[in-house]
Amino acid sequence: MSEHAVAWPHAVARLRELGAGAITYPGGTLLAPLERVEHLLASWGARPALRRSGLCHAFYGTDGFPTALLPLARRAELAAVIGDEAEEIVYAYAACDRAASYPTLAREESAFRDRFTGLVHSPTPRLRRDLAELSAADELDLARIDPVFRDVWGDELRLLFTRLAGLLSEPARRECRAVLGDGEG
Repeated sequence: MSEHAVAWPHAVARLRELGAGAITYPGGTLLAPLERVEHLLASWGARPALRRSGLCHAFYGTDGFPTALLPLARRAELAAVIGDEAEEIVYAYAACDRAASYPTLAREESAFRDRFTGLVHSPTPRLRRDLAELSAADELDLARIDPVFRDVWGDELRLLFTRLAGLLSEPARRECRAVLGDGEG
């Protein structure tokens, strides 16, 4: 049995234990979009570590969703369930100061600001691609289920994902166009 097949039910069980099924989120509870993001990443052909990070991307809260399921001092607990690589992606996604980091993420020498530590560094190309792909999956899921969110943020997201297009997989770019349009007309 693959590492992903083993990790997935344990991760979902841990999400439930920590209350993700009871936290209000647009379209229901937090657990539903976490599962949808994982499925969307799978449909794009994402590798297992990125898929697991998609399932757990809100464990430490995010710049746009402050509710954390675990404090950062307990990162090892999540790593034990989903693996070190996936947990590192989850941490980076949670730590991303979007206003400071997204404008340069597509650059080779990007300036990623960690909102927890305040430190600025340049992530590896793989991590930049993972952050872009996970951001697209998360935001597109919300835009697909919440027309008000799409109306308010759609133009800004279209510009962001156009700027990050070189980091996104072709399936992610197609999904961006399908959900947000191409900006024409």
